[in-house]
Amino acid sequence: MKVALTRPNYHTHLITPPLGIGYLSSYLKSKGVVTKIVDGLNLRMSNEEIVERVAECELVGLTVLTDYYLPAKDLTDKLKLAGKIVVWGGAHASCLPRQVLDETQADYVVVAEGEVILYELIEALANNKSVEDLPGVYSRKTENFKPRDFIKNLDELPFPDWQEINPKEYQKAPHGALIKNFPVAPITSTRGCPYECTFCASPKIWSRTLRFRSPENVVDEIEYLVKNFGVKEIHFEDDNLTMKRSHIEGICKEILKRDLKISWATPNGIRADRIDKELLSLMKKSGCYYVVFGIESANQYILDNVKKHEKLEQVEKAIIWCNKLGLMTQGFFIFGLP
Repeated sequence: MKVALTRPNYHTHLITPPLGIGYLSSYLKSKGVVTKIVDGLNLRMSNEEIVERVAECELVGLTVLTDYYLPAKDLTDKLKLAGKIVVWGGAHASCLPRQVLDETQADYVVVAEGEVILYELIEALANNKSVEDLPGVYSRKTENFKPRDFIKNLDELPFPDWQEINPKEYQKAPHGALIKNFPVAPITSTRGCPYECTFCASPKIWSRTLRFRSPENVVDEIEYLVKNFGVKEIHFEDDNLTMKRSHIEGICKEILKRDLKISWATPNGIRADRIDKELLSLMKKSGCYYVVFGIESANQYILDNVKKHEKLEQVEKAIIWCNKLGLMTQGFFIFGLP
């Protein structure tokens, strides 16, 4: 069974290599599945063009954020007219699998961590086996959904399929809109977050768990990107990069040990209460030049209301430390929180 992984084109100011389907592609290829990625967003493709590009594939996987739910729904309609099996994954599908199956023509939804689940689904379909009791998969016949256990050792996963999502071939529209050096590549060194912020999808998707790649494995990937794709900047997309001090310290020290000349940033945001001046200094020494904080609101009552578990004094202190060290700072704010 030939497989395509894609996302539709949609209106956005952020165009970065899609790590989720990058990981899916490399994992499926490691199991012998013939796989290709068609990034409709970066290639500015219409849904009709995407369907043409995946013509030889029997199954098409879509990664879907709520922001482009309608374009993904339209792409699914067109893929079904072309006779494809359509599987949805990603944040929107993982949080609302029943709704996706009720409102779209998607055949299956893969919930949360997709590598093992999607491979088992493909194997079952290729061998005409039942998928109704497959953990992590929703279909229209699913009655008793069984979640799939999370992967215990993230180091065992192959790196994303960087050949298919080559950073040099991506538009200069990075996450956070700021960039110092190009090409830039996104990386995740962890999966999940233990916090319970009510505005965030992470607690639903990752069940408030947090798993870590080893610092050596993370920097192996950075070195691979530098040597093979000429990457000059790394953007960490973790939900909680600095949660465990030894983890981020280990990454910084490994970058310095290997004398990798890169710049890096945290455009997905870090928590102000999980850093200090010494850690920020080490981060800067290893190439960090700008830090984003998830501030959300300047009103403590609102922060408490959304279970942020953070004090505004900690945010202020963290920004002052960054400014004194010469690190650029950026803040995320959410308007309309209850």
